[in-house]
Amino acid sequence: MGFRPGISTLSIYIGTRFLVAIFAVFGLCTVLIFMIDFVEMLRQAGKYGSVSGWVLAWITMLRLPAYTEMLLPFAVLVGSIGALLMLARKSELAVMRAGGMSVWQFLRPGIAVAVLLGLASSMGFNPLAASARDRAERLYAEVFGREPSGALGKSSSSGPWLRQDGLDGQSVINAASARRRGTELTSVTAFVYDKTGTFSERVDAKAAKLEEGYWVLQDALVSGIGRQPESFDRYLLSTYLTPERAADAFGSVISVSFWELPDLIYIAEKAGLSTASLRTQYALLLTRPLLCIAMVFLAATVSLRSFRSGGIQTMVVTGMVGGFGFFLFAEISRQAGTAGLAPVWAAVWVPVLLAILCSVTVLLHQEDG
Repeated sequence: MGFRPGISTLSIYIGTRFLVAIFAVFGLCTVLIFMIDFVEMLRQAGKYGSVSGWVLAWITMLRLPAYTEMLLPFAVLVGSIGALLMLARKSELAVMRAGGMSVWQFLRPGIAVAVLLGLASSMGFNPLAASARDRAERLYAEVFGREPSGALGKSSSSGPWLRQDGLDGQSVINAASARRRGTELTSVTAFVYDKTGTFSERVDAKAAKLEEGYWVLQDALVSGIGRQPESFDRYLLSTYLTPERAADAFGSVISVSFWELPDLIYIAEKAGLSTASLRTQYALLLTRPLLCIAMVFLAATVSLRSFRSGGIQTMVVTGMVGGFGFFLFAEISRQAGTAGLAPVWAAVWVPVLLAILCSVTVLLHQEDG
């Protein structure tokens, strides 16, 4: 009984070292991403018109959580390597081993930190990032979507093209950007056909909003064969498109939070839409705590050698290369799941479980020979 407080204090100490190191790496990467994205915002301002630096900084801050969210596994890997190397450099790991602690015991606080960070990231940080991204997209469209009048005549090819049917006939619509899960579009181009399938007119608009049974196009320029272009403040384009189908065509799964994904998957399935990308995103968020655990194990395989034995630099480089190799393999697997080339569970769970099994095998070999 008298030994338990010592173990508890030591666990808190080790866990704190892991937490500080992970936050340091995450913070450094966040600052770098902010600077890079802010430079991109400055470039956009120079291209599309003068914008206040404070507005650009605010857009960058709103975009930042969505970018940094994906960095957590990398931060856990590098931070865990740094924490274990610092413990080894000060011979603290050697003292723990001499006291009878195994690698599994002094890794336990790091694993606990990884699990807590993974849960907080999926359940707390992800909804925050999704909400901030949506606000950033709206503000970005307001700031950079007000292009000169000559830009309305240009067809945008940066977004997807969607063929839709409506009460007045078919149309093909394209947008440079979308927000609110594809129900609000900017820089819209639409080619409208009558009920016989004959081309009727082309519509270029600054923005569009999906209502029940029609799109409301704002500041629209309508041109047809043999007639002069006409301008309309509001132009209605009929459609049978539903919000769920719009989200599938124009929306981004990154803009959907962890708590909203199950309902969206259910609605998409009832509408007969493909849910591969939504299911893959949901599975990725569910496996994030396990992914963070895998990063701690991977870090341990290259960080437990004594400084006196040498070769630390080689082991760290090996661990970093192994980490990047895993991230590449996981991304390829994710793309396969999103494209429907592999079951979602296999595309998401197999890379994580494989990383854990390989790391644990190496640790067992290092510990027991």
